[in-house]
Amino acid sequence: MKNVFIINGHQKYPFSEGRLNASLTEKAEKYFLKKGYGVRKTTMEDNYQVNQEIEKFKWADVVFFQTPLNWMGVSWSFKKYIDEVFSMGMMGEMSDGDGRRREQPKKNYGLGGKLNGRYMMSVTANAPKEAFNNPNESFFDGMSEDDLLKPMHLNFKWFGFEAMPTFMAYDVMKNPEIENDFKRFEEHLKKHF
Repeated sequence: MKNVFIINGHQKYPFSEGRLNASLTEKAEKYFLKKGYGVRKTTMEDNYQVNQEIEKFKWADVVFFQTPLNWMGVSWSFKKYIDEVFSMGMMGEMSDGDGRRREQPKKNYGLGGKLNGRYMMSVTANAPKEAFNNPNESFFDGMSEDDLLKPMHLNFKWFGFEAMPTFMAYDVMKNPEIENDFKRFEEHLKKHF
């Protein structure tokens, strides 16, 4: 049996209660349970214990991270989680420091990860799909979704996790296509798991 650790990184705001992120998290959980995975979850709105979170990462074959795109990154509550859990995890449980050795202090930065699972990010964004991968759209200036999410990819890579293709639900506030997003999400999971 494989194990999946599901993280809902949404933080509630007056203009965004987090229903879509909660729904995608729930759909992921149901999908993985149906496939026979062991499931553990964490939601940023709930209390958590740092040591228990580290154990979830060590236990998982797959980390499924659901998040809104907040100011070109993750929510404040998930950033706090990173500062608390990832910082403690890099002290030996999840990585051997930053990966460098005394003999070669200028090499292998970020390659001390002790975990060897995979991770998938699922992201909700107000940006339209057309804003990405398009040099004619001057805000992102041709950047892809994964270019924008590079810091999160590097955080998971730090601990030895291998990236799986990212899922993105676009334009979720101004021009939502929620039913189509749900269908695409299920197809995305089926394709990769």
